Amino acid sequence: MAGELVLLDFWPSPFGMRSRIALAEKGIPYEYREEDLRNKSDLLLQMNPVHKKIPVLIHNGKPVCESVIQVQYIDEVWHDKAPLIPSDPYQRAVARFWVDFIDKKIYELGSKIWKTKGEEQANAKKEFIECLKLLEGELGDKTYFGGESLGYVDVALVPFYSWFYAYEKCGDFSIEAECPKMIAWVKRCMQKESVAKSLPDQEKVYEFILQLKKIFGIE
Repeated sequence: MAGELVLLDFWPSPFGMRSRIALAEKGIPYEYREEDLRNKSDLLLQMNPVHKKIPVLIHNGKPVCESVIQVQYIDEVWHDKAPLIPSDPYQRAVARFWVDFIDKKIYELGSKIWKTKGEEQANAKKEFIECLKLLEGELGDKTYFGGESLGYVDVALVPFYSWFYAYEKCGDFSIEAECPKMIAWVKRCMQKESVAKSLPDQEKVYEFILQLKKIFGIE
């Protein structure tokens, strides 16, 4: 199933990065369209009228919204190339559990690290590290969360690495010092072209965060 494929996205979005990685991993060509979130395009509003958010994957004129659903869709449509989601029902359930955990915890806690200070920031850092340690436990001695090949959980989590530097600078801590196994896993992922070319430079993301802090009046 080829056809026209368009991704409406915003470069620092870790959610959009998931779809970029999945498409790259499978070697699927697509058109990338950068959105200005302060002046959303008519196409974005038309294709995602409910949430009005990126990323939106448009396949032959039909929208697929929400990043984890997009990764599932990409894997199902192009199932013959680099499978991402486990075929075993139990392993698939486990992968979905951890992707849900990542969605409920990592972005929100990371945002609190750069948006807050004092005790609130300290609590966010503590819980963030605790979450990464839980993920380290699930990773165990495996090469990837998916085993020997990049999988669903890897694709869902690794985009946040592009934000780690900003979290560290804003929160004055070291993720590698606290979670060395997590960073070793990231480095393995970054050896894959599909990941390395889909993630923006960490310092560029940090500069973007500093701009947001000014806009929101966060000292």
